[in-house]
Amino acid sequence: MLPDRAFFYRLAEAAKAETLPRFRAGVDVVNKEAQGFDPVTEGDRAAEVAIRALIETEFPDHGILGEEHGNVGLDREHVWVIDPIDGTRAFISGVPVWGTLIGLQKNGRAIMGMIDQPFTGERYFADGNGSTYSGPDGDRRLQVRDCGSLSNAILFTTSPHIFVGEELVKYREIESQVRLFRYGTDCYAYALLAAGHVDLVVESGLKPYDVGGIIPVIEQAGGIITTWDGGRPEMGGTIIAAGSRAVYDEARAILSR
Repeated sequence: MLPDRAFFYRLAEAAKAETLPRFRAGVDVVNKEAQGFDPVTEGDRAAEVAIRALIETEFPDHGILGEEHGNVGLDREHVWVIDPIDGTRAFISGVPVWGTLIGLQKNGRAIMGMIDQPFTGERYFADGNGSTYSGPDGDRRLQVRDCGSLSNAILFTTSPHIFVGEELVKYREIESQVRLFRYGTDCYAYALLAAGHVDLVVESGLKPYDVGGIIPVIEQAGGIITTWDGGRPEMGGTIIAAGSRAVYDEARAILSR
């Protein structure tokens, strides 16, 4: 038996109860990376614990891949993929573009997912058949848009600093050809793409939990999300997401050189 929308919403509410009270509240930050800055907060850890507790109670035969508390049963048919706070840097900076990502895989393929934005009250949810939006301005079906070509596209990436060497060269070439580019919205960029507001997201260095909840939302809204070489995106790495085949093909022709 698969979970329904109500269960995904329960997971989101459980995470929100841990994250939102800590937002803009001077939370303690721990750096996970000795040679750089990879922050984690008590909100990350508490939210993941809350999500995992519900999953373990309702779906004890499912596996869990989580950012903060390790993995269980990754060889099982169904595996949950959890990022309790995607955009921790935004979270600790008081910027409201962070979100909670919750995905479900079947035999390694992402089939259901949610991008939850606790501060704005928006939820982007894929139920296996389609993607929907729920927020302060109502409920609606999500549908990507077709802007026609790369030259008409709005492009997002978290930061050009995530690219190294030839990756940066390729990214800059795409950036030079689009109509508009913006930085710094983390998972929110993918939500905006699924909703038909932007056309292209290009990133690198992503982990499985960075994309697990996003993949179904993009695909079930009619979009495309793969690695730069055209492979399945479940394992992360270099990622491209587009609202139309035309924009995807133009951008990937540059990225796959």
